[in-house]
Amino acid sequence: MSTIALPTQRRVLADLVPGTWLVESALVVGAAVLVGLLAQVSIHLGFTPVPITGQTLGVMLAGSALGWRRAGLALSLYVLAGVAGVPWFAGHASGYPQATFGYLVGFVIAGPALGWFAARGADRTVTRALVSMALGDALIFVVGVAWLQHALHLSTATAIADGFTPFVWGELIKAGVAGVVLPSTWRLVGRATNDAA
Repeated sequence: MSTIALPTQRRVLADLVPGTWLVESALVVGAAVLVGLLAQVSIHLGFTPVPITGQTLGVMLAGSALGWRRAGLALSLYVLAGVAGVPWFAGHASGYPQATFGYLVGFVIAGPALGWFAARGADRTVTRALVSMALGDALIFVVGVAWLQHALHLSTATAIADGFTPFVWGELIKAGVAGVVLPSTWRLVGRATNDAA
């Protein structure tokens, strides 16, 4: 009696790539490098130690495209390697960034959360992707602002004013970019699959 082979479910974009150890490693390292490159898109503001960067866009894209396990590994690699001396934090910095370390911890939490959302289809439509990106971003800023408040002994209002308020519009734009790119990529994959069939 023959068995019927069921198609493998593609839960996140990275599942479309054949999963050898080498490929999985390349995806993880590549995502860490992407976040490190986007960190160099950096604008330092005079009133806060928190710069405007492209890092959160990298976290949104990597987390959603890789799934929770790979995203957790990639963002942990990014943070640990940066603390160990790889100069890929904002402005080619490395080491322990006391005041802004909470945002990096937030990356390690938000990336897997975004991957978990994506595995449940949150990256397939623009509306769901935007909600997913907003939730991931909220995780980053909750941890980041709380850490900033503790590290610099700020009031809650000052921590929010210094660590969240200046970034709202930029984060909305980045969430919008990721929220359009991911569903568009799935549509392209679907077309390519249909054309190949």
